[in-house]
Formats: sequence, C-alpha cells, structure tokens
Amino acid sequence: MTTTNPFQSHIIEFHILQSFPVSCLNRDDVGSPKSAIVGGMPRARVSSQCWKRQVRLAMQDFGIKLAIRSKHITAYVAKACLALGANEEQANTCGEAIAKAFSKDTLHFFTDGEAQAFAQFALEREFDATQIKDKEIQKLAKKVLKPAVDGLDIALFGRMVAQAAELNIEAACSFAHAISTHKANSEVEFFTALDDLQDDEETGSAHMGSLEFNAATYYRYISLDLGQLYQTLDGQGLDKAVAAFTKALFVAVPSARQTTQSAASPWEYANILVRKGQRLQAPFETAVKAKNGGFLQPSIEALSGYLSKKEKLSGSLFGKIAQYQFGEDENFSIDDLVAALKTHAEA
Repeated sequence: MTTTNPFQSHIIEFHILQSFPVSCLNRDDVGSPKSAIVGGMPRARVSSQCWKRQVRLAMQDFGIKLAIRSKHITAYVAKACLALGANEEQANTCGEAIAKAFSKDTLHFFTDGEAQAFAQFALEREFDATQIKDKEIQKLAKKVLKPAVDGLDIALFGRMVAQAAELNIEAACSFAHAISTHKANSEVEFFTALDDLQDDEETGSAHMGSLEFNAATYYRYISLDLGQLYQTLDGQGLDKAVAAFTKALFVAVPSARQTTQSAASPWEYANILVRKGQRLQAPFETAVKAKNGGFLQPSIEALSGYLSKKEKLSGSLFGKIAQYQFGEDENFSIDDLVAALKTHAEA
C-alpha cells in the first residue's frame, strides 16, 4: 500500500457546453424530457445518473475492463464455480451463500476478479455452502479487489455495501445534473404510421401518437478527485485512468430515442481546470439570451466570465495548476487535451 499521496486535494474540473437540436436525452416517469426550475426559469435537464452510466459504458471502448453491477450475483458466481468443477447444485448453493454476504436483492458492484476468488474459495471448501461464512467472504473481497485491473468504474463512481461497510469505496468523480444555460420548454411531436398491408378500403393512418422533445445548449460539470482515485487505485495507472475517463466523457451521449431523433452532438466548448482546492460549479442562475443566432456563444461568455471572476475572488485558495480550453482552437484536439491531462496524473 502507498503511504503518501502526491495528489492530495488535486482535482480536474470539466466545464462542458454541448448543444443538442430536437432530442429527448433523458425522460421522466411519463416520458417527458426531464426539466428543472433554475433562477426562476424552466430549464432542460439531464440527470447525473443518466450521463454517468453512458460514460461508464463508453470506457470499455478505451481498453478498460468494467466491473459488474447487478442483482444476479448468485448466477455469476455459480458460473465461476461450475468452471472450477462444481456440479450444478453445488454451484447454485455456493452462489447463493456468497451473494447473501453482500446483497439482499439490491444491485451490487463487484469485479470479475472478486467472483473468481469467491469460486476458488468455494473450491477449497469442496463446494460445501455450509462452510462459506459471510465475514470470510467479505474479508476476501477486500483483499482481492484490484480496481486498476478490472474495476476502474468502481474507483471512479464509488461503491456502497450496506452489509459490509469496510468494502465501501468513495467515488473519485462527481457529476452534476446537466442543465440548459437558457430557458427551455418542451414541445410535442405528433406522428402517424401507415400500414403496409392495408387494403384499398382502408384510409388514413394505422397509428397516431405524440412524443415530447426539446432543444438546448447544456452545461455539464464533472469533477475528478485525483487524490481519491490515486488512493483507490493504490497508485497504479492513474494516467491511464484519466485518459480513458476523459475520452469517455467526450464520446458519451445518453441513449434515449437515438433511432428517432439521433442526438449525436459532440462538445462545443469545454473549460478544463486542474486545481488544488474545493470544487467550483457554475450555476447559470441567470438564463442566457440568444445572441449571434444561438445560445452557444453567450453561454461561453457567461461561463468564462463566471470562472474568471471566481478565480479573482478566491485568490490563493483557487489553487489553479493549469487551464485548458477546448473548442475554440482548431489546433488543440481532444488527443491534445488527453495528453495534457495525463501529465497532471504522473507522480
């Protein structure tokens, strides 16, 4: 285990502006685009959980082996036991005994490495479920967890195990709900569908319906605690983790209604700060008004002005180490940004 943390209190903050035309990125319980009232104005909203999941899934495209988040621990561990020679009954009873040590019908965040270790533990006890004790399994889980190998998403997004608090892991990243920088209202799309096989006597549409949508320039705020990530990873592969996380942030888009509205817009602008200090999110409490044909440019001006003002007011407590702006210089690509951020993750 590492004894010193050279990244204590170091954070990378992503202030991102991203515009989407007709879309419904994140729906509520009745299928309407999520929203919020900010500064007395209705705003479009995408929940932090929605974008966080897409970022997590995107990381596997950049060489990251993800952990498993599931209620089906029994079946997963049973499969590992079968691979080590257990019969079906033994595998199922051992899987059940191990699963109950972590979860009571709730999602559990665990790694393939942990599952393999649990199966080996069961093998050493001749797949006798009566010999599997909760405390022993929980102790083993803490010992074999290697998030730098197959659980970077656990290190980034955290883990809570109500039945074994010693297995809890503090999240290294923090996502705010994305909100539109301006007033945004939902609109309704009315649509019809025709029946390919209708006869000549049938007229009109075979189906009618409606869907809500909006269009907005969103402000996304994400912070990454380098000190916490370094601690959880035990000092291994921090630069690789920062690179994969940044790339995933860049490509991840919520998946709702992609086949009918194709919300595929990339970052328009991002102001990335590497600092030593407290997190700082821009509230966009005053909704921006359209300028030069849209909301993007006034949003960039509002964000840049806010951060500049807070830096001056915070003085030495702002703790700025570096700052990068993406989107205005065509010669500064996402690859350049990733390379730059990696240098701040090298001990």
